[in-house]
This record gives sequence, structure tokens and C-alpha cells, in this order.
Amino acid sequence: MSMTQHAEPAVDTPPAPGRKQSDGRTRQRPLALRLLARPEVGVFLGAVAVLVFFLFAAPPVRDGSSMANILYQSSTIGIMALPVALLMIGGEFDLSAGVAVITSALTASMLSYQLTMNVWVGVIVALLVSLAIGAFNGWLLVKTGLPSFLVTLGTFLILQGVNLAITKLVTGNVATDDISDMDGFTQAQKLFASTFTVGGVNVKITVVWWLVFAAIATWVLLRTKYGNWIFAVGGNKASARAVGVPVTFTKISLFMLVGFGAWFVGMHQLFSFNTVQSGEGVGQELIYIAAAVIGGCLLTGGYGSAIGPVFGAFMFGMVQQGIVYAGWNPDWFKAFLGVMLLGAVLINLWVQRTATRR
Repeated sequence: MSMTQHAEPAVDTPPAPGRKQSDGRTRQRPLALRLLARPEVGVFLGAVAVLVFFLFAAPPVRDGSSMANILYQSSTIGIMALPVALLMIGGEFDLSAGVAVITSALTASMLSYQLTMNVWVGVIVALLVSLAIGAFNGWLLVKTGLPSFLVTLGTFLILQGVNLAITKLVTGNVATDDISDMDGFTQAQKLFASTFTVGGVNVKITVVWWLVFAAIATWVLLRTKYGNWIFAVGGNKASARAVGVPVTFTKISLFMLVGFGAWFVGMHQLFSFNTVQSGEGVGQELIYIAAAVIGGCLLTGGYGSAIGPVFGAFMFGMVQQGIVYAGWNPDWFKAFLGVMLLGAVLINLWVQRTATRR
């Protein structure tokens, strides 16, 4: 008696509705990892933690006027941190950014006062000077192939000496003359250094400009061809050039954006205090770079956002004013900044490794 084996016909069972078949190569990463891949997530959480800490450690922070002051301090850092961040995403950084702010303010002040011109003439000339400094940094970097550290360190030393020497030569002092009674001062002050009231709290116009510039920078990075060029030249310059990215234009224009930021902050300082101290600005470049790094930008380039430096600048302003409101010794401010910077670098490293892990 023979036994016959009957094979059952193969039946393909369709996948359950709403579920997609996937293998390990195409599996989508969990939402948490995708969020961690965003460069601004870590600094946002850090900014919230710092805010909560000082809300309890320094009760005056809860007052509306105190928060307005914190936002003002943050905005003066944040306006410059934005173009510095874009430059870092493009693979470079600028050590002359701090003294370039003072150069711009000195140019506008001395030109207007010494030549008895409308202050708007000084403002426009200062803009041209600031853009020229940025263009020079970018051009020298591209033409020589030198690291941006060396190029901008040289510019930093040049501007620091020129600021002091020319101010003493022209005014006979280390500070410029008061320009508050000159034609055009009131109009320029409204644009760069005015104050408006929200709910009985005085808010500086720089806070608005800071947020506007952040929105524009975010749109440029995420929605324009130029934003793609920035990431491309920061990630791999040779590959970017091979696919047609205008590397020279992108690098030089990024340095010019830093020049624009230096001009704007310089005008704010001039029209806030009516005069400028020629020796200021030294060390501020490190604050701008640190705010960008804390905001998620890598020193190696090709990675970062415009929103991250906004939170990074807010953390700086929060700590700077929070220490004062808490009644602590303000000498601890730099120590806090060092801790935040090292912490941000370590967190960014961990986030990057976690986000790229399969």
C-alpha cells in the first residue's frame, strides 16, 4: 500500500491593514531617535532646565521686567550668534566677530561727529566697512587655503589695534564723542535701540530683531538652495564643488553675513549709549561661538540649525542675569559658561552617536 503526500497549495496572506512590511534596512527609526537627530533638541532641554533652576534659585526672575532684561541680554548675543552659527555650519568660524562690532560702531560715530554729518551717513558707511571686513576674511580664506582660525585671528589683532589707535588719533581719547544731539539720531535710535511696552513691561527692540533674524535664518537653511549650499560646503567642500555648489561665493557670503551681524549689534550699542569705548569687544567672539556650539553646531561643519543658537543665547542671558538676581558673586559667570560649553559638547556628541546608531 502506497502512501501519497499531498502538498497544500501555497496561500499568500496579505499583511494586516495599516501595517507595512519592512526589513531591518528600511525600518524607520523610533520617534525619540529622530527627535534626537535634531541639533536644537538638546539645547532646548538645557535651556528649559536652566530657566526652571533660576526660577527657584532667583525669585526676582519671575518678574516680567526681569525676564525682559534677560531676553535683552540674550538678544545682543543671539543676533551675532546666528550668522556665526551659519558660518560654522559652513565649516568656518570667525575670531574677529567681537572687535568687528566695535569697529562698526566706531566708524559710524566718528564719521558722523568729526565730519558733522547726518548719523545715517555714518550708519551706511559702517555697514559697507563691516561687509568689506567680512568679504576680506572670506576672500583671503578662499585664495590662500589657510584655516579660518589663522585668517580671522590676524583680522582680530588688526581691528583691535586699529580701533584703539584711530580713536585716540581722531578724538584724543579712548572713547568717541556723544552723538545724541546730531541730525538723524532719533530716527536711528528707534530702529536699533528703541523700547516698547508689552503688558506694562518695557521690552527692547533687539528682542524682536533677534526673533525675526532667527526666523529668516531658519527659512534660508531649510527652504532655499543657499541653505543646501551651506550644509554642503561645511560637510565636504570638494564634493560640494564637484556637484556644482559655488563654494567661493558661499564661503565669502557667510563671512559677510557675520559682518552684517557685527554692524547691526554695533549700531545698537552706539545708539543705546551714544558713545563707544574703543577697547571693548575683546572676548565677545568666544561668547558668540560658544552660543552656536551650545546650540548644536559642530566645529567640524556640516551640522547645526538656526534655532539651536537662539536657545544657546538664551541660556547665556539667563545665566548672566540669573546669577545677579540670585545675589551670587558675578565672578562665577565665566565658570558657568565653561560648564555649559563642555556639557553641550558632550551632549552633542552623545546625541550625534545616538541618532546615527542603527
